[in-house]
Amino acid sequence: MIPDTGERQMLTDADCKNANCPPEMKRRRLTDAAGLYLEVSPAGAKRWFWKFYPDGKESRLALGSYPEVTLKAARLARDEARKVRSTGTNPVQARKAALIAKRISAAITFEAVTREYHQIKVEAWSESHAAQFLRCCEKDLFPWIGTLPLRDVSAPVLLDTLRRVEARGATQLVRDLREFAGQVFKYGIHTGKCDNNPARDLTGAFKAHTVRHAAAVLTPAKAGELLRAIAAYQGQPTTRAALLLSALLFQRPGNIRALEWAWIDLDGAMLTIPASEMKRQKAGKLNGRPHFVPLAAQALEAFKSIQPLTGHGKYVFPSLRTGDKPMSENTVNAALRGMGYSSEEMSAHGFRAMARTIMVEQIAGVDPEVIEAQMAHAKTGALGGAYDRAEYMSKRKALMQTWADYLDQLKAGAKVIEFKVA
Repeated sequence: MIPDTGERQMLTDADCKNANCPPEMKRRRLTDAAGLYLEVSPAGAKRWFWKFYPDGKESRLALGSYPEVTLKAARLARDEARKVRSTGTNPVQARKAALIAKRISAAITFEAVTREYHQIKVEAWSESHAAQFLRCCEKDLFPWIGTLPLRDVSAPVLLDTLRRVEARGATQLVRDLREFAGQVFKYGIHTGKCDNNPARDLTGAFKAHTVRHAAAVLTPAKAGELLRAIAAYQGQPTTRAALLLSALLFQRPGNIRALEWAWIDLDGAMLTIPASEMKRQKAGKLNGRPHFVPLAAQALEAFKSIQPLTGHGKYVFPSLRTGDKPMSENTVNAALRGMGYSSEEMSAHGFRAMARTIMVEQIAGVDPEVIEAQMAHAKTGALGGAYDRAEYMSKRKALMQTWADYLDQLKAGAKVIEFKVA
């Protein structure tokens, strides 16, 4: 039983400040009035309580700690609790209900639902997409609408938020953010956290996004000049090889710079890029087929020329600073700039556009689907990735050799003729 001092007089600020509890007592109560008291522990902690009797049994409501809650504030809190009690409501139960409501409210804010959705999807998404999704939301959505309940984010509110991004000229980011928000609202509808998708209502509300294609050389004459410039490149031999193989293989720049010797079968004339290294969704990276790149004679020669330089290590094009990492993603672009090509004229990614455009326009008989397969472009529809299977391999081998021979003709400055692909 908690000892009571028997004091009945109203407390003063001095009483509260000087209150203490003898070591032999578990706690000491200093009573004010109408059930309010200050409880003091032997350690000196002081807490306010209001005592009342629901159903004839003593109960108490915590009102905070002294001196954070002053005597005056404690009396006001007691009076508010008495008002609640006078309506027939238990103040303790009312506070629990309020805390639950607050917790539920916090769980249905735009930020909370977005993070919940992200956690559900992160296993299926690629690491880069999952990181981009959260990074964009944290930077451009959460600061403005993150604390709002999901169902309170209307189309005008979302529009005002996205207008801030549009004002920076980031029109593609606006499209991405609207798509991300739309996914969150769809999830909110499915889980009963909101009733509509305001992102869908903003279709056409923003400036059109002008797609900027990677700078690329797209004519045979210009391609010939580029190949001669590569042949005359005076920088690192590995960088010159990376430039040449970018043209011969026309794979994504990230795959070129991260090539590993273990992927290359010089005797079988085949480069095999693991599925995990390809630009695919997570399921494709985990369970998909590797990407096969037949190697023309010229590509084999390029690999063999640098094998004595880097063949002892993991990467075909290792970083000059440390051999345990591939070359920088900017190495090929920097080499192009050094050769006199501006960022508007040619880029590392431009080798893909150069190959696809010139092959389709200049080499007769090329099947566009074979080119797409060799470029590892995903194909939609019921057949899905079936077009990347073995029946195309003979055509792909012929395509890669024909392309390499054609590039040799361009580099030599010979008259451009159409090649027939078997």
